[in-house]
Amino acid sequence: MAKRDYYEILGVPRNATEEEIRKAYRKKAIEYHPDKNPGDKEAEEKFKEASEAYDVLRDPEKRALYDRYGHEGVNQGGGGTRFEGMTMEDILRGFGFADDIFSEFFGRRRTSAQGRGERGTNLRIRVKLTLEEIATGVHKKIKVRRLVRCSACNGTGARNSSDVEVCSTCRGAGVVGRITQTPFGAMQTATTCPACGGTGQTIRANCPTCRGEGRVMAEDTIEVDIPAGVHEGIQLSVSGKGNAGLRGGPSGDLIINIEELPHEHFTREGRNILYELFLNIADAALGAQVEVPTLEGRARIKIPAGTQSGKIFRLREKGLPSLEGHGRGDLLVHVNIWTPKKLNDEERRLLEQLRHMPNFKPTPTKEDRTFFERVRDVFSS
Repeated sequence: MAKRDYYEILGVPRNATEEEIRKAYRKKAIEYHPDKNPGDKEAEEKFKEASEAYDVLRDPEKRALYDRYGHEGVNQGGGGTRFEGMTMEDILRGFGFADDIFSEFFGRRRTSAQGRGERGTNLRIRVKLTLEEIATGVHKKIKVRRLVRCSACNGTGARNSSDVEVCSTCRGAGVVGRITQTPFGAMQTATTCPACGGTGQTIRANCPTCRGEGRVMAEDTIEVDIPAGVHEGIQLSVSGKGNAGLRGGPSGDLIINIEELPHEHFTREGRNILYELFLNIADAALGAQVEVPTLEGRARIKIPAGTQSGKIFRLREKGLPSLEGHGRGDLLVHVNIWTPKKLNDEERRLLEQLRHMPNFKPTPTKEDRTFFERVRDVFSS
């Protein structure tokens, strides 16, 4: 695929001044920076494309070669920068734009003392919920043991504030550059500073409490709002409530895995809940009014005369809410006809009289479908 014209990429005329090229690149860098376009591969490619154009046009020698011979002239002349393997910030730092672009997004300039430490790890816990809690959502106070910022040194890892110095190797940048000569010209790369580990700082004397880490292990109580409609296996993330970072680095996240507790009455099927109702033969044959439990209390349902075992009654919107907030499931009441396991003499005599009566002879119709067909129809609807 042919490369686009560098002037066209930056949107400047061929006689543009150095300042006009710089301003144009800064505008493109802000527009396509990954912090503004998270996960957007196309924006990332446009960012690198603009960086390559700027790398050539900001250099008078490279620009002269490009103006005369185009892309081929730049390549043969050792120009052009390869950005594979470099972070966006490394590229910007190489051009002197890192702090400038950072301030555009966050409203301040970053210094070596602002969060250069290593990010803390995520913390995972399991939280058990009842169906009633899932139905309404719940506020939980969770006790966890995690690494928290050391209060003695405020996370710096130093004994005193005067013991913190700017790294002499990277001069506070956290990265060091290296220029390598290749058959295609000089290639500039940036790597984490080996002296300070990317923090931009060195410590002369460690904090005696945290031994220079800037964090200590402690028991912490974290308050979490769990929304209604969650389900078994879902993960919720609480930003910044994981382990504290090394030497003032940002904290990781708290990952909450939801576990559903078994319910005394109900079985969950998605947003619907199932209840097994056992009826005696007389109530099923004659009809009755019965009470069934719900997640909010109890409800009465009418059992028509002649109700068969396997019949499913649907109580609309008595199930669980959608996690996305769209509607609510149903309570499905599955009827089971209870057959007595023990009979006294009087009960046995009455049943013997009924055994051979015409209406007690099974005469199933097409409407009396199998239990599995009824369940399938319920869930498909």
